[in-house]
Amino acid sequence: MDGIVAADLMALQERWTGTLLEPWLTQLPSQLAQGFSSARYGDIPRWHEALLSLPKICADTVNLCNDRVGCTGSITEGERTQLTTALQGLHPWRKGPFQLFDLHLDTEWRSDWKWHRLEGALHDLSQRRVLDVGCGSGYHSWRMLGAGAKEVIGIDPSPLFNLQFRAIQHYLRQPNINVLPITLEQLPSKLRAFDTVFSMGVLYHRRSPLDHLIELRDALRSDGQLILETLVVEGGPNTVFIPPNRYARMGNVWCLPSAVTLRGWLEKVGFKNAQIVDVSTTSTQEQRTTPWMTFHSLEQFLDSENATLTAEGHAAPIRAILTAAAP
Repeated sequence: MDGIVAADLMALQERWTGTLLEPWLTQLPSQLAQGFSSARYGDIPRWHEALLSLPKICADTVNLCNDRVGCTGSITEGERTQLTTALQGLHPWRKGPFQLFDLHLDTEWRSDWKWHRLEGALHDLSQRRVLDVGCGSGYHSWRMLGAGAKEVIGIDPSPLFNLQFRAIQHYLRQPNINVLPITLEQLPSKLRAFDTVFSMGVLYHRRSPLDHLIELRDALRSDGQLILETLVVEGGPNTVFIPPNRYARMGNVWCLPSAVTLRGWLEKVGFKNAQIVDVSTTSTQEQRTTPWMTFHSLEQFLDSENATLTAEGHAAPIRAILTAAAP
């Protein structure tokens, strides 16, 4: 992994020197070393071997604006088998879908559906520096780059998701996009360096949701746009549900506000022009088990006799998208 870390540091140093992101460079070496530590993550050597076993194939075209992000080009049956085996070595694939040559990575989430729900509210990304918090394998980061962003930085603490991004990048070979194995809390305080910040599927995992909103605010320049997507519940401006134990079989869900309550929280911490863009019930067509994610998924997390309830008897997942401007 040392070569990966060194390449990241070199590319980011070239791009960030003399910019508002330069202070982050002093912390990055230790953050990357920690994020890729085999002592912390015993599967890293196996995942790294899968990455190294990817066949060397040149893409003819790269597609960042299609629902299936990826590339096209000629591939032999042997190369397809080698490609499939290598990518399956990075199982499970959560966010996507991707298309590498004639191979469709049908991921657990139809993340393109979420992108279509938010893209109408998104400010023009041309020449914008974007931060994608909790980016997973980087599907939405690729869509941001395809929408014209000058630079996209995805952050997610999972080294597996990071290596999945690198497997896609192995063929797409796009500059100005990186996924780093770190958390939002590890960014320098009050960086105020990003034009657009996305936080999708993160807030409900934070013990202190207001602190998360403050950290998002402090990563943005003044008037920069926040895109916030999270689980919510139905209700009015004072509705908040705190699951007593698990929620949809997840043990790390701390707090589910209503969309209106969440808009009030954004205003409370100083965001301007907070708006609710979309509220949608998550379906088993959007999140499901596939050959690329063979573990249990939403269908198993819901009540087997009543799909409007979770397995624990709570209201089934509803997700909201909000936008706001940083002060």
